[in-house]
Amino acid sequence: MVRLVLLDIEGTTLPITFVKDVMFPYAAHALPTVLEDDADPVVVQARADIEAAFPGRAPLDVCRDWMARDEKAAPLKALQGVAWRQGFADGTIRADLYPDVLPVLQAWHEAGLRLAVYSSGSIPSQKLLYGHTVQGDVTGLFEGFYDLSTGGKKDAESYRKIARAADVAPQDILFLSDIGAELDAAIEAGYAVCQLVRAQDGTVPHPGVPQAGTLGDVAQNFDLLGA
Repeated sequence: MVRLVLLDIEGTTLPITFVKDVMFPYAAHALPTVLEDDADPVVVQARADIEAAFPGRAPLDVCRDWMARDEKAAPLKALQGVAWRQGFADGTIRADLYPDVLPVLQAWHEAGLRLAVYSSGSIPSQKLLYGHTVQGDVTGLFEGFYDLSTGGKKDAESYRKIARAADVAPQDILFLSDIGAELDAAIEAGYAVCQLVRAQDGTVPHPGVPQAGTLGDVAQNFDLLGA
């Protein structure tokens, strides 16, 4: 029986284009200023981590290389989170969820189904995004947020750690994502999974896993109460 639904963000609850065309360009423009901040401990730590890993290289150049390759590097994610904090706070950025997402999440939450997020974006960034959506602040629907500090999303051990942290047996967790390799890792950890195949994002169906076009389809296919 599914007790906890663990959700990816991009391509699962909101369009990939929002992150690609809005959030990433905003952060890229802001990073030079962000990296100069000596007062924010997140910036100081991220900069130190980059300098330790790439001695002699400017942290901004490293970040730009990571962005060009779409690397899920933890220091970059932390710095992007700092940039996005300002963008969300002043209203420059607003996330727009897929139309099916909020009604289903609310129904699941009201039915007592536990909800959590696992994304490559930092936990502060996740909370910023869900706290500043066109649909309002929806962070209260989620009991937990997990990022790369737990481990890589294509590593089965990351999903085992999340199950232990949530105190839920892996077989009682349903992981929703659009990325096949992430779903494979979750399956290896004992999870139930479903791939969100969003026509808007041109998602490529991953062989051997259940698929759904909306969260409503997920609710129906897995017989989840409240939706």
